[in-house]
Amino acid sequence: MFGCSRCLYWNNLRELPPLKTPETFSLPSSIPHWPSGQGFGSRRINLGDIEVAEITSFEFVWRYCSRRDSKKSVSFYKPDKLPEGFHCLGHYCHSDSHLLRGFLLVARQVKSLEFREPALVQPLDYTLVWSSNDLSEERQSESCGYFWLPQPPQGYKPIGFLVTTSPVRPELDQVRCVRADLTDQCEAHKVIITGISDSLQVPLFIWKTRPLDRGMWGKGVSTGTFFCTTQSPEEDHLRTIACLKNLDSSLHAMPNIEQIHALIQHYGPRVYFHPNEIYLPSSVSWFFKNGAVLCSSDIINEPIDETGSNLPHGGTNDKQFWLDLPINDQQRREKLKRGDLESSKLYVHVKPAFGGTFTDLAFWIFCPFNGPATLKLGLMNLSLAKTGQHVCDWEHFTLRISNFSGELYSIYLSQHSGGEWIEPQDLEFVEGSNRAVVYSSKHGHASFARSGMYLQGSDLLGIGIRNDTARSDLFVDSSLRYEIVAAEYLGGVVVEPPWLGYMREWGPKIVYDSRTEIEKLNERLPWRLRSLIDAVLRKLPVELSGEEGPTGPKEKNNWFGDERW
Repeated sequence: MFGCSRCLYWNNLRELPPLKTPETFSLPSSIPHWPSGQGFGSRRINLGDIEVAEITSFEFVWRYCSRRDSKKSVSFYKPDKLPEGFHCLGHYCHSDSHLLRGFLLVARQVKSLEFREPALVQPLDYTLVWSSNDLSEERQSESCGYFWLPQPPQGYKPIGFLVTTSPVRPELDQVRCVRADLTDQCEAHKVIITGISDSLQVPLFIWKTRPLDRGMWGKGVSTGTFFCTTQSPEEDHLRTIACLKNLDSSLHAMPNIEQIHALIQHYGPRVYFHPNEIYLPSSVSWFFKNGAVLCSSDIINEPIDETGSNLPHGGTNDKQFWLDLPINDQQRREKLKRGDLESSKLYVHVKPAFGGTFTDLAFWIFCPFNGPATLKLGLMNLSLAKTGQHVCDWEHFTLRISNFSGELYSIYLSQHSGGEWIEPQDLEFVEGSNRAVVYSSKHGHASFARSGMYLQGSDLLGIGIRNDTARSDLFVDSSLRYEIVAAEYLGGVVVEPPWLGYMREWGPKIVYDSRTEIEKLNERLPWRLRSLIDAVLRKLPVELSGEEGPTGPKEKNNWFGDERW
């Protein structure tokens, strides 16, 4: 199964220049000393029967070089400088196209129960999953990689794989397996290698992993290890390894209120709006005070209290109520549409992630109005009269913070019906700080990491809805202008504002056929372009039809769950 005529890496080494060890990434500024608390920033987290520590320094093991593209090499590492009494759970895989940055969790047993099996044990043996060389003695080479899966005793689970440069099985004390009740199911979520293969070799697929059970109350803990298999993704369901589970319900590593303020003030991004943005954000209270009204089939134009205390609270979105701009006052309608940058702030929801080993700071920004979209057709740009516009717009981005150190791990940028996680090395930062720059798109308010034009549709054809971003004098500094509106794990420490409990629609139902509007424009184009436009139209997000009013933050799936990507 593993036989081949030559080590793939050894062949490539002759053709490609030597690769330098990837440089490590560091945030622009040093991390401060956080206010004192229970367990946040203490470098170790108790998960119940075991304690874990985060290792961010690695020892190089082996590198794979793609013979087709030298930029697609990946390297494998083992944890370096383990604290006394802690054990390795698996190795780490990293793409050499990025600065080296990542983590591995190592573990030790903290409880010894008379009637329970040990939390951590050595494997019984290893299974060779894949090798870049055959196994004959004359072919052995330090330049070849061997991938080993620990074989646990009954009732235990392996957490990761080991990589060596020798066909000799690793020593059994090199890794630990974890008692099954202390583990949770994980899933592959980001491919690292789609198939190391050669005409004489079995391919290898490698993914990063994450807990299957995520969201605010998910107990799964990410360990930083990778998953690999010789089968295609469709043929394997990631049952061979597991992640850890946090059985300590106290969530002692989550930040207290003073630490939350310190995190926001240290990491809070600066949000830039396009210099030609008309529909700016405001605070919710400004929106209510300046004429927003509550409507229903029985209520028309009822003024809203500044805090939203007279809004219907609780329940679900039964579509019986909605908010609107003043119906019979065009001047006030236009004023509300344009927002009020001076009053605007970011509303922060603080919640556990990955079993309380990370903290998510979800920053919500409110805009009273979402403007119409612009359609790009190659070199032409056509402003649409109605498509995309609606009353009230809630957008957000999320900072994911390591509870081991308080370091920023990644940022999720919400973009209309989707979004993406961005690593810190791919962000811009406010000079001299660890505060990222977030760009809000013109009229649509989607969040992006860089200025420029982003297309919803077909980049290849240059056809779709434009998302334009640029730096300007119009910005909100979330490290200064914020309000913590929810942190459920703290009990009653954070009092939620009344408007947050309004679970109905923040805008009226708008029925317009965006496809019809665009198709009318399509009729004016050369017939050769029409089929291309039709193909793009079928891919445009449903939200552009604007048929339902937008909902508030607490109605979004990611309020209790994880981000969609």
